[in-house]
Amino acid sequence: METDNERAAIMSGRVKNSVLDRTRQVAHQIHEILRDRILSVELVPGTILSRASLQLEFGVSQTPVRDALMRLEEEGIVEVFPQYATVVARIDIDHARQAQFLRLSIELEAVRRLTAECPVQIAAGLEEILARQRQVATPQTYDLFDTLDKDFHRKIYARAGILNLWSTVRRQSVHLDRLRRLNLPMPGKMQNVLKDHQEIVSAIQSGRPEAAESAMRRHLSGTLSIIDLISDQFPDYVRK
Repeated sequence: METDNERAAIMSGRVKNSVLDRTRQVAHQIHEILRDRILSVELVPGTILSRASLQLEFGVSQTPVRDALMRLEEEGIVEVFPQYATVVARIDIDHARQAQFLRLSIELEAVRRLTAECPVQIAAGLEEILARQRQVATPQTYDLFDTLDKDFHRKIYARAGILNLWSTVRRQSVHLDRLRRLNLPMPGKMQNVLKDHQEIVSAIQSGRPEAAESAMRRHLSGTLSIIDLISDQFPDYVRK
C-alpha cells in the first residue's frame, strides 16, 4: 500500500529513470541495482521502497519488482511489512560478525597457500590492483576504492584456486559490507586499508605465511574492531 508521500513523489516526477538491459532477466537486474544502492548506503536504513515508484523507475510490471524485493528480503537487507511497506533494514551486527568469521576462515588459509605457490608472480598481480587503488584513495572516489578493494580480495580467491567460494562470501557479507561503507570515509581508514594490502602483498612475495596471515587477520578485523564508534555515529543504521 502506497503512502501519500510515495504517491506525491510519483506524481511530481521525483523518481529515477533507470534503463535496464532487456536481453537479461529484468528481476535480476532490479535486484542488483537495489542491492548496490543499499550496500553503498545510498539507500539508508528505514528508507521505504515503494513498489509503484520502482515500477515507474524501471518501466516494468509488478512481478519483477516483487521478485527483486523478495530476494533482498531473503538476504536480510530489507524488511517486508505486508499491506504496508518494504523498508531497508538496519545493519545486523551479529550477521556481520559471522561474515567476518567466514572470511577469516577462508582468506587466512588462502594467503598461506599463496606464499608457497609462485609468490612473486602472485604478488605482482596483487600489486597492480593496489597501485590503482592508491590512485583513488580520496573522498571523491570511495566507490572506485571499494571496487578495487573487492578486486584485490577476489584475486586472492582466484589465485588460491577457490574462486567459486567468492560468490558465497559476497552473498554472506551484505551487512559487513554496509558497515565497511560507513567506516570507509572515516579519517585514516583508506590509508589503513592500503597499508594492510601492502603488508599482505609483501608477505606473499617473500614467502612468509605467518606474516601474511597476521596482516590479513588485522585487515579483516578493522571495521568490527570499532563497531561501537560506528554505532555511536550512526545510531539509526545499526541493529546490535
